[in-house]
Amino acid sequence: MKVAIIDVGIANTGSVVRVLQELGADTRIVTNPDQLNSPDRIILPGVGNFATAMEKLNVAGLVNPVRAAAASGTPVMGICLGMQLLADLGTESGETAGFGLIPGKVVRLDKLGCKNRIPHMGWNSIHVCRQSPLLKDIAESTDFYFVHSYAFAPVDEAHILATADYGCAVTAIVQKGNVCGAQFHPEKSSRMGFKLIENFLGMRLC
Repeated sequence: MKVAIIDVGIANTGSVVRVLQELGADTRIVTNPDQLNSPDRIILPGVGNFATAMEKLNVAGLVNPVRAAAASGTPVMGICLGMQLLADLGTESGETAGFGLIPGKVVRLDKLGCKNRIPHMGWNSIHVCRQSPLLKDIAESTDFYFVHSYAFAPVDEAHILATADYGCAVTAIVQKGNVCGAQFHPEKSSRMGFKLIENFLGMRLC
């Protein structure tokens, strides 16, 4: 299986590559559209600022090709900031258009009612809202590793697979058809994080 990992300098992709290699995937680092080349899966890791990330992705010419791949049915997974970039709009450093693959916007945690310390950093358990092949063999209250100050607020709650409690309900996993994302870092979340990525690789549709 060919897995394209989008890399425009917004994340350390090394740990994601290592997990994929352990799972037997043929990984390809993609920095420009010519390297995308019809992969079986696309993973968009990310850390940092929403606006900066989208600027780098636009400069690299990767936004429309990833959108087109998702529209054609290629499963796409966003990780951490990468999940947030799937939204219509980010509000960090002003309003910035995202990929628009899952309707919603990204807002700071305190705007969602969170009164806990920001950033949300560390291990937190998830609450499963609905089942999906992405969650195969991942139980209610499984712990994953989070680091973020902003969160995805989907327009349609049906797109929320799981939440985490951090003084408010934080969207932890989203899915719309073949597009999905995890707010936490599965590549840093031990065995169950590996399982989530394995499930993504194994699904017919994300």
